[in-house]
Amino acid sequence: MQIALRPVHDSDLPVFYRQTNDPESLRMAAFTPKDPADRDTFDARWKRIRASADVARAILADGDVVGSVAVYGEPGEREVTYWVDRAYWGRGIATAALAALLAEVPERPLYARAADDNAGSLRVLEKCGFRVTARTTGYAHARGAETGEVVLVLAD
Repeated sequence: MQIALRPVHDSDLPVFYRQTNDPESLRMAAFTPKDPADRDTFDARWKRIRASADVARAILADGDVVGSVAVYGEPGEREVTYWVDRAYWGRGIATAALAALLAEVPERPLYARAADDNAGSLRVLEKCGFRVTARTTGYAHARGAETGEVVLVLAD
């Protein structure tokens, strides 16, 4: 499977919206917008992302849009985030996409966060060189409860 990144196009947004409203994906991500089905909020968020200094990319697998990956935030506190369509989980796509983004964005340190029970996401981050630096809890909208969270950093 050929994995590539490209800038986000307007035509990607309906795909991202569908992907980020999958119930199982939301549960695994845990720390999501309060109402992921609010299309106006979704569109406003992506408009803001695309107009900012953030680096957002569509993930392509054999030419099909299967998710997104991004670096966002203030210098010195920037974080990575990614989302892969559940139909493509377990195929190494998130790892390949994150590695490609990290090669494109040499800035360090970069941070990441994941629910402490999201073994797949934690594995992706560790394969890409992130190391656990803290454990905390926070309110996870997708679960409607306090949830354990792991904070990771990529220092070099």
